[in-house]
Amino acid sequence: MSKGIAPVRGMNDVLPGQMAGWQLLERVTRELFSAYGYEEMRMPVVEHTELFKRSIGEYTDIVEKEMYTFTDIGGDSLTLRPEATAGLLRAAISNGMLRGARLKLWTAGPMFRHEKPQKGRYRQFHQIDLEALGFPGPDIDAELIALTARLWKRLGITRVRLQLNSLGTPAARAAYREKLVAYFQQHESSLDVDSKRRLGGNPLRILDSKNPDMRSLIADAPSLPDYLDEESKAHFAQLRASLDACGIEYQVNPRLVRGLDYYSRTVFEWTTDALGAQDAICSGGRYDGLVGLLGGESTPGIGCALGMERVVELLGAVPPAAGPQVYVIVAGESAERKALELAETLRDSPQAPSVHVNLGGGSIKTQFRRADQSGATLALILGEAEIERGVVAVKPLRAEGVQSEIPLAEAAVRLAGLLNS
Repeated sequence: MSKGIAPVRGMNDVLPGQMAGWQLLERVTRELFSAYGYEEMRMPVVEHTELFKRSIGEYTDIVEKEMYTFTDIGGDSLTLRPEATAGLLRAAISNGMLRGARLKLWTAGPMFRHEKPQKGRYRQFHQIDLEALGFPGPDIDAELIALTARLWKRLGITRVRLQLNSLGTPAARAAYREKLVAYFQQHESSLDVDSKRRLGGNPLRILDSKNPDMRSLIADAPSLPDYLDEESKAHFAQLRASLDACGIEYQVNPRLVRGLDYYSRTVFEWTTDALGAQDAICSGGRYDGLVGLLGGESTPGIGCALGMERVVELLGAVPPAAGPQVYVIVAGESAERKALELAETLRDSPQAPSVHVNLGGGSIKTQFRRADQSGATLALILGEAEIERGVVAVKPLRAEGVQSEIPLAEAAVRLAGLLNS
């Protein structure tokens, strides 16, 4: 027998028994985002490679090592999206949605990065992404963080903590960059290979290093808050005051720089100690210059993305969706056709109970076992004799009660009474 085709490494199947947590997360986020005024968008998973080089930065790990990039038949360089912000902004620009507008948008779907697969990190992973465009002040920063804090409450997730920082304006960051480069050049012999490469491109990314041998060197590096411009300091102070007023706890982390070049001023990250090394579950920040960089009108923006796989794992065991209310057991070929007709009639009724019809044959005993396993409240039994008399037998499956008969013509109304009693 030939061997089956294995899934691509780092790209996982989500099976029916695992879907309850995903569906809960999707349902809660959809309801919550709507309550905060966010509208859904959907974009292609493939974009021009140049989009990500411009937005994410050529010296990031994502662009240099992790993107799935290919040349199509027409000779264009295309990339499977590694994150959602750039594509959403491209869509807003190309569809003329900005032009002074203030927008709250969200999207969800698969992203792709050629990383080393491990727990909580996959090559195809799923994100829920929120973006607010046209809001310059710290009030939108605070509301977005408050939204994510409320999401954890709605989901019952408690083992999370919020880290917060400000990257300042590009000018302030440039001044800091000079000090940082000078510091690391003095200690270049102690830098690992990745850090030496980043030193010439994006030295702030050295602060993001996960190499434990680099910790003491990074700890002694110049601190970004010491180089913030006054406007960014005021913005950050107002944000913190708003979070304090909302009772949202946070920790200021001056080493939090995020892995994408487009951030400015506010950056934040929700982390957990419940998932091991992959501790970030939601990250984001401001990107006031990104829309202009991508060819649109200068528009302030802030956004965040949460990793669905990691959040679902934090949810733990989630009860599956309720089974059918009614399971139809059939005996005989003509009864099979009548059962399908009956099920559609019930589904058309104002009460519209959830109905499963036994398909694929089986003895009455086997069908009753299937009915019990389905979780149905009632079993309907339909055979040749019942059809001749114009009735269907009804047997309770979850409560004490004897089998009875009801007229087929009154089945919808009578079942509604039995299910609601």
